[in-house]
Amino acid sequence: MNEPVPGCEGGCTCRAVRYRFSPPPLIVHCCHCRWCQRESGTAFALNLLIESERLQLLNGRVDLVETPSASGKGQRIARCPECRVALWSHYAGFNELVSFVRVGTLDEPDRFPPDVHIYTESKQPWVVLPHEARKFTQFYKSREVWSADSLERREALRR
Repeated sequence: MNEPVPGCEGGCTCRAVRYRFSPPPLIVHCCHCRWCQRESGTAFALNLLIESERLQLLNGRVDLVETPSASGKGQRIARCPECRVALWSHYAGFNELVSFVRVGTLDEPDRFPPDVHIYTESKQPWVVLPHEARKFTQFYKSREVWSADSLERREALRR
């Protein structure tokens, strides 16, 4: 990652932590599960999935905070040690090979709208999804939703 890509940098509220990632993301999830609603304090969580090797900490450091998850396997949330903003997470299924970056922490979050809405069975009734949006009442099979390139990149992580 030599050249910065516009819109692919972000950080916390107090600017103590700054990061950059090399696009494109594997996929962008908009999760409407009750767990994400509780953790985010809002109607859904918007995360882009990226290989952790493509995520570069530009300055500062993060505290990795172990928290429970709906799966029972837990997650590690990277938080700014100063303002405590959550920047990304690592879930047990991918360990630390994939980072779930909070889109709202990007300098230009509008560059990464959701590719898919998940756990819509528990979405807030006042959230109206676009008719053409890909949506699933729970989760989905990656091979049916992810692009061929993203599937290939995911497979490379498993080697």
